[in-house]
Amino acid sequence: MITCIAIDDEPMALEVIERYCADSDLVDLKATFREPIKAIAWLSRKKVDFIFLDINMPDMSGMQLIQSLSSMPMIIFTTAYSHYAVESYNLNAVDYLLKPIIFDRFLTAINKAAKAISLQNSIDDNDKTIVYLKSGPQTYPVKLSDILYLEKDGNYMTVHLKDKRVLIRENMSGVFDLVPASDFIRVHKSYVVAIKRVTMIGTHQLTVSGEIIPIGSSYRESVRTRLGLK
Repeated sequence: MITCIAIDDEPMALEVIERYCADSDLVDLKATFREPIKAIAWLSRKKVDFIFLDINMPDMSGMQLIQSLSSMPMIIFTTAYSHYAVESYNLNAVDYLLKPIIFDRFLTAINKAAKAISLQNSIDDNDKTIVYLKSGPQTYPVKLSDILYLEKDGNYMTVHLKDKRVLIRENMSGVFDLVPASDFIRVHKSYVVAIKRVTMIGTHQLTVSGEIIPIGSSYRESVRTRLGLK
């Protein structure tokens, strides 16, 4: 079962989400919040798979809340205003629910979230392929499946793993000697990501295990083609 919280300044909107979650066997609603600041404090201590998030709130908008998070769960936006749709998808939203939310549309949204989460978790944990990352005098053997993305850092490269980062002396011209091009894709002049770790794809950015990675304009078409979006 996937987990979530709901953030909305309207009590009736939260009641609808609570009722729908109770009627679904796919999602476990952990908490609801009328005040975004309290939700941010909760998220600093705990994790969920996704958030039902209202966009238009008086003290802090949903967009501002997202920007305040260090690690962003998947988002299903809920709002009474349809003109926010384009902006929400640019922020890699899983879905966009227009109020008043009907149950069938709610189920479609959580099914999308479940599919995206399943894709993220479908990494073959039995993959025994090992790559050796040399960082200064030390060498780290790591499973290829543990690599989330690689980020250029001057004459060095930071390899972001599931549980740590390793700084190696490497440049982009040699990155596919380190990781296979069949499993990784360059999305920006400074980023190469593991294809199986991509959870959401927007126009200008994508999400890898909760981290937002920019998509360079010169890479946009090839990324969409490679990821089956064209």
